[in-house]
Amino acid sequence: MRPGRPLAFGHIADTPFIGSPGNPVSLFVTFCLFARPFIQRMQGIDPLPTPRRIQAAAGFDWPKPDQRREYQRARLVVDAAGQASVQVFASRSSADLTSLTWADGLVELKEGQSFQAGATVGFIPFTELLT
Repeated sequence: MRPGRPLAFGHIADTPFIGSPGNPVSLFVTFCLFARPFIQRMQGIDPLPTPRRIQAAAGFDWPKPDQRREYQRARLVVDAAGQASVQVFASRSSADLTSLTWADGLVELKEGQSFQAGATVGFIPFTELLT
């Protein structure tokens, strides 16, 4: 997945560990998607809550699909007519911490997926990942 490499999970003796990437955006995304649910499970939360995805129109083109699933920093925008669209941050760099202050969620882009603006995409609000 992107961002989020490298990610490791294992055990040392009987102690589980998660090895996270070093870039701040990669660390944030892997914490939300992997480490937090793992910690919740270790706390006895079962079943784990499934983050709600909002279906909205893409306000961007995605012409070059990746071989990996991508979680791009995104913002849900509602226009004057009440129509929601998803905008993505201009930079895909996992070192760009500004993108997390700009965004209010992640847009999930499946591997091999390409589309033009107006296509329906899944948006995951940060509130679904952090509460």
